[in-house]
Amino acid sequence: MEENNNLTAERSLAIITEQIERSRKSVSEDVGMSLFISSLCIIGIALITSICALLTGNMAFHLLYVLIPVLVIGIERYVKRNKPKAPVSLIGTLVDKTWLTFGIFVLTFFVLSILFNKLMLHDALVADNFQVYFQNHISPVRIVLLMMGMAVTINGYTLKSKWMVWCGIIGGIGGFFWESFGVTQTLMGWSQLPLEYYSTVQTIAPNLIMAVFTFISLTIPGWMLKRQK
Repeated sequence: MEENNNLTAERSLAIITEQIERSRKSVSEDVGMSLFISSLCIIGIALITSICALLTGNMAFHLLYVLIPVLVIGIERYVKRNKPKAPVSLIGTLVDKTWLTFGIFVLTFFVLSILFNKLMLHDALVADNFQVYFQNHISPVRIVLLMMGMAVTINGYTLKSKWMVWCGIIGGIGGFFWESFGVTQTLMGWSQLPLEYYSTVQTIAPNLIMAVFTFISLTIPGWMLKRQK
């Protein structure tokens, strides 16, 4: 009798493990499509923002990033309209909650950083002292990239995807250090560009950095997951 109970327990554990793996594979393909769509939207907005800011000199075009959630949700629903939904599971719930948390934090931080920078710029104009502004203004790109890398890495561990884990780590930490240590400014100094090009590079650099590290963090793992069968 005890032997039968052990066999039943082992069989139950095997069934549960099999169901989890099946659920993970099903969710992985769905997540891959979502990551791929999100990456294309972010890269597209980054390029459009760069072009508009460069042509007009108006940095308010960076607010276009706020449209990303709307674009992602709309395009994702259109692409997946005729496809069966991924089954509700613990794996899928963990992935969804991770990206929901990421979206809330990023959107809140992005809006607050813009408001803070506006206040700092106003005080600098009043006091005619821009040194304080340049020392204390918030650069949201590095924090957004870091949080995005963390979300991708967590999803990678959840879905047991080494590609996703490494892309998240490289994209998130790489983008954070690139912005934090002013790699763009260093390269500009080494290149000895004419002064008239500096403002152009400063205008488009953050958006291009966002596009490059989004490609590493989202596009590559999204494509790899999407191709899994």
